[in-house]
Amino acid sequence: MPRERLVSPELISKEEELFNRSLRPPTLEEYIGQKKVVEKLSIALQAAKQRGEPLEHALFYGPPGLGKTTLAYIIANVMGSKITTSSGPALERTGDMMGILTNLGQGDILFIDEIHRLPANIEEFLYPAMEDFKVDFVVDKGMFAKTINVPLKKFTLIGATTRAGSLSAPLRNRFGLFYHLEFYGVEELRQIILRSARILGAGIDDAGATEIARRARGTPRIANRLLRRVRDFADVKAKGRINAEIARDALKLEGVDDLGLDDLDRSFLTTIIKIYNGGPVGVEALSATLNEEVDTLVDMVEPFLLQQGFISRTKTGRKANEPAYRHLKFPAPGPPSRTLFE
Repeated sequence: MPRERLVSPELISKEEELFNRSLRPPTLEEYIGQKKVVEKLSIALQAAKQRGEPLEHALFYGPPGLGKTTLAYIIANVMGSKITTSSGPALERTGDMMGILTNLGQGDILFIDEIHRLPANIEEFLYPAMEDFKVDFVVDKGMFAKTINVPLKKFTLIGATTRAGSLSAPLRNRFGLFYHLEFYGVEELRQIILRSARILGAGIDDAGATEIARRARGTPRIANRLLRRVRDFADVKAKGRINAEIARDALKLEGVDDLGLDDLDRSFLTTIIKIYNGGPVGVEALSATLNEEVDTLVDMVEPFLLQQGFISRTKTGRKANEPAYRHLKFPAPGPPSRTLFE
């Protein structure tokens, strides 16, 4: 079972999903960040409404926790449509997919998260539904098998994925709109934290919001999660008032440092530097040393460390870079020693 990390961009519980839903902005005007995406999406929505047509099928891709689901709900709200949500791993049988599609009304939204994990049979079943708004359903088997052509109402499929490269070309080509979500800057996260704090009734000043934003790893989901922890700390220790000092103390207690690294991140870097002399070292060796699953290290730890320049991936393994030494206060590595044969 994967460990639950405070700085994980993935959802860590259903309770958190419900909490995040209460913080979602209902309109693009209230949506903070992703300016290029918002501008392009706003034009597409306005054009579709003017023509009285459903929005084209849209694909949102980018790292987890950046607002793909939020944008899907905003689209449904703007278009005045019902939204039906599912995920790639949850759709296993064509009968289930058939039931969902036939229950969609004119202009309704079907949102599929982790769409890159759709089974091949479901993906192929979706092709005529997306292209021609009809599905061919096979009933009976063998010599009694027959195909029933079922017409569908015109709907909008919105897909979300963290791995756009894993989508098959036929499925990718059936989307008309593509939107790439990028990591947020500290200022945008500060605005998100201030907005969330107002909704939650938490007292926070700009400096406190900035301290949380700096540790949120460019991800709104993490920012809101850290805000909840800081709010709990402030309610007990500071009569509910969050300033920079309270935010620092609360997140220090949680093991989140000023760059957003947690204990696992620091252990990962420390192991490379101290035990493997800065690397390169294979991820399997790191997994065994840290007693963590390889998938946990590759999917949950390395992406942020790579983005921040703390590590490099080389042909021979992972290598710690100078910013990692500086952040952990280790002496910087000297130049490689020369041999007699050089």
